[in-house]
Amino acid sequence: MTVTVIRRMRTGRPVDPRSPDHRQIGAVDLDRLAAQSRQINAPLVAEHCAGPQRWQNARVSTSALGATRARIVAAFLRDGNRVLLCHRSPQRRWYPDVWDLPGGHVEPGELPGAALARELHEELGIDVAVPAGPPMRQIHADAFDMQIWLIESWTGTPVNVALDEHDAIAWFQEDELGELRLAHDSYLAMFTEALAMP
Repeated sequence: MTVTVIRRMRTGRPVDPRSPDHRQIGAVDLDRLAAQSRQINAPLVAEHCAGPQRWQNARVSTSALGATRARIVAAFLRDGNRVLLCHRSPQRRWYPDVWDLPGGHVEPGELPGAALARELHEELGIDVAVPAGPPMRQIHADAFDMQIWLIESWTGTPVNVALDEHDAIAWFQEDELGELRLAHDSYLAMFTEALAMP
């Protein structure tokens, strides 16, 4: 079964099909759309990272649909028994209105550790050293691969510099995390474990 998709204006209102500005952007196969939706909502696979790995130069993989999987880096910023989280704006296309780790996409040709340092500067206004070791955790989903590093020292005071991405940032202790709507199901266990580390 296919349906016709009508272009939407930037305001979010559909374009009137009778207007001269109307343009059809094509037919969509509902079975393929359903498969893509399942991919976006697919369970995440989290893994510990132990020992030397080739994490710094990870290959970009492709999904079953042939789309390039996003390479994501994130920081578990720990200050004693607290973790810094960013609240993703409700208007975000992916994972809206949830608490997430600071970080972002690895740019083409960029190493993950360098991307992490860049993202933390862009989002929080802090400077961190490029991580020298492997990430503490990796999360794999159909649409992305995420590497998460434990960061315990930085220069500057974290502030919400990326107002278009986050509407708030806050420090949370372990006992407060269970009440939050987190971006990934595996976060709570990972956060609890990381906050318990010496």
